[in-house]
Amino acid sequence: MNNKKINLIAVDMGYGHQRAAYPLLDLAGGESLTLNNYEGIPDWEKDYWINNLKSYEKISRFKKVPFLGGLVFSVMDYFQKILPLYPFRDLSRPTFQQKYFYSFIRKGLGKDLVDKLNPEKLPFVTTFFVAAQAAEYHNYQGEVYCIICDTDASRAWAPLNPKNSKIKYFVPSEKVKKRFLMYGLPENNLIVTGFPLPKENIGTQKEILKSDLLSRINNLDPQKEYQSEYRGILDDEFLNIEKKPDRPLTITFAVGGAGAQKEIGVTIIKKLSEQIKSKKLIVNLVAGSRSEVKDYFFEEIKNLEIVEGVNVVFNANKTEYFKEFNQVLRVTDILWTKPSELSFYSGLGLPIMISSPVGSQEDFNRDWLISVGGGIDSPSPEFVDQWLPPMLASGRLARAAMDGYLNAEQMGTYNIEKYFHKN
Repeated sequence: MNNKKINLIAVDMGYGHQRAAYPLLDLAGGESLTLNNYEGIPDWEKDYWINNLKSYEKISRFKKVPFLGGLVFSVMDYFQKILPLYPFRDLSRPTFQQKYFYSFIRKGLGKDLVDKLNPEKLPFVTTFFVAAQAAEYHNYQGEVYCIICDTDASRAWAPLNPKNSKIKYFVPSEKVKKRFLMYGLPENNLIVTGFPLPKENIGTQKEILKSDLLSRINNLDPQKEYQSEYRGILDDEFLNIEKKPDRPLTITFAVGGAGAQKEIGVTIIKKLSEQIKSKKLIVNLVAGSRSEVKDYFFEEIKNLEIVEGVNVVFNANKTEYFKEFNQVLRVTDILWTKPSELSFYSGLGLPIMISSPVGSQEDFNRDWLISVGGGIDSPSPEFVDQWLPPMLASGRLARAAMDGYLNAEQMGTYNIEKYFHKN
């Protein structure tokens, strides 16, 4: 396409890498490639990635098995562990995980894709570190960029020889920039942009974001506790716009890419079924692109005899799923999910009800969410009918919505676009 400014590459593993790529489709002329599943990928590479993904998903689901599941997962997680940020020190020494991926890159992993894209010489922009490292190793002719998909990242995301690397990184914060300086990256290879959030949830001047947030605040603060105490902040942000709730309180529960924690969604609708049936509450259960999770949700909804008020969000095509999910978020008041890349969506003024982290990077995401005020550790879902009403009455969730909006970056997509339009 004529307006194509970059080659955009993600990886089809869970949702995080493709969700980060989706907002940048305009830059890529509407197309994104996946490192592990593109037309013409060599059979051995495809098999390699399929086996890796199966192993990860199996271990993620196995984690629920008492003792043994946690032990097996902790061994896997050890190799992708993120070390504490302080004290400031040299963390440039390569890790086992990094050496493992580079051993396959040397064998040709990613070379076919790099060779296919080389003639265009467009910037190679990826949301997956292995793709960036493969592009550099196999002598991609254009510039290589990597987008960090979490609030912090392990050493594996940085190149094997960072001081001599040409890979540039779009990082979500100054904190992550400091992290990559410790990994040995030159400062001029680190560009602080924020995480790329969907433009359809923001608007060019945040007009969509603010309109949606104002509706949300009214639903999350039924007793006006937050609005009374922080009237000045609200007036500054919304210019005294009054907006009455135009829908019931809406909770969206999103399952992770491996299908883990889907039982929480069923517990939510079971414990809040009376409010749902009386049309005081809407629940969206997000199955993503996983048909088995969709079928599980529909079966449980049927068992609970809930006719309306519970929606299942599903699309086998991930790009279409992201579009549908982003529209659902516009009429969502509480986003309940594990602290994945969706942690950044607190910047849209969505209070995150945090379920248990899965993996080291999600521990760091959870800590970041708490630090910006946009997330709340979920009390037991078994008692959601008891703890949710007082939490709403206190204005606590409204405060989380505003804290996320005020303290998290929203303009990452626009910042990345400006970079490429300028360069």
